[in-house]
Amino acid sequence: MNKPARVNTLNFYTTPPHACSYLDNRQAVTLFADPGIPKTAEVYAFLSAHGFRRSGEHLYRPHCPHCQACVPVRLPVDEFVPRRHQQRALEINSDIDVRERPAGYDEEHFKLYRRYLEARHAGGGMDNPTPQQFKDFLTSRWAETVFFDMRLNSRLVGVAVVDRMRDALSAVYTYFDPKLANRSLGKFAVLCEIAQAKAEGKPWLYLGYWIRNCRKMRYKTDYQPLEYLWDGVWERIQPPTP
Repeated sequence: MNKPARVNTLNFYTTPPHACSYLDNRQAVTLFADPGIPKTAEVYAFLSAHGFRRSGEHLYRPHCPHCQACVPVRLPVDEFVPRRHQQRALEINSDIDVRERPAGYDEEHFKLYRRYLEARHAGGGMDNPTPQQFKDFLTSRWAETVFFDMRLNSRLVGVAVVDRMRDALSAVYTYFDPKLANRSLGKFAVLCEIAQAKAEGKPWLYLGYWIRNCRKMRYKTDYQPLEYLWDGVWERIQPPTP
């Protein structure tokens, strides 16, 4: 991928060390693309291919001086074949209607988002969001973001937030009804994203960061063949334990 000219004008800044969100007793440092300079879809795609992720208007990646546990991963969707447990998730949720809608604030979406955070992230600082925090986290003025509604008998039960790029989809965030945990809606959302990327002829689905020693981030190896960005090169061999 050619380097967009605007990338050359971007400055990058690191945060002070702060408590790691994923690994106990570790300090983390985050690298941000200059938040004061407007981004473009082209810049976003280029930085995503180099391990960056989007959070609201911000593009970031881990930049910890003594830790490389957070490894960017992506899936070449045309080579993916669902495993038995993934096929079961598709079958269990065959009664769910999935439809694309524009990204933006919606009261029904927000109420489900708040219930999900209260159940999954109680006491973690995310469990009492405001409508503005919802918009600031999930949407952006310059990214091509869509929400994939998951509905059961017309009732909203899940939302997959996805960014479109020229050659990839990026799974930004998924939230769902915590009372339907037995349906594996998170797994179902990834499978829907894979199908959507295939349908659009996009080679990859970006899945964020894989962290070997973090249970909630390890699941990504269930989707194969997974590519890992290690030392600046996308490879299919798991990197060594940092």
